Amino acid sequence: MSIPHTKRVCQIIKLKPEAEAEYKAIHANVWPGVLAALERHHIADYSIHYYPPLRLLIAHFKYTGADYDADMRGIAADPETQRWWKLTDGMQESLVEGATGSGGDVPWWQELEEVFRFEGTPA
Repeated sequence: MSIPHTKRVCQIIKLKPEAEAEYKAIHANVWPGVLAALERHHIADYSIHYYPPLRLLIAHFKYTGADYDADMRGIAADPETQRWWKLTDGMQESLVEGATGSGGDVPWWQELEEVFRFEGTPA
C-alpha cells in the first residue's frame, strides 16, 4: 500500500565493473549519518537494485515531504552525505550529459518517467 502524499522516484546509473564488490560491501553497511539525512529529508522505502549485464544500478524511493527540491538540497548540503558521495561517485558512470557528481547542478543519477502504477485495492 502506498504511503499517503508520496512522490515515487526511480533513477538509474552505471556501475564501473571494477567497483561491483566494493559498492555492494559499503551498501551492506550504509553510514548511519547518511541514513539519518535521508530520513530527515523525507525519503522512505529506498532500495537500489543491480542488473549486471548492463552494469545498471536502479534506485527507487518514496518522497513524503512537501518540498522535494528543498529536501534534495538539504541532503546535498549534509557533510556526511557529501563524504559518502565522494566515495560512491567514483564507482559510478552517470548517464546524464554534463553531470560531474552527486549534489551538482546537473543530476548525477538519471531520473526515469513512471509509465505505470498499480497500488491494489484499498482494504
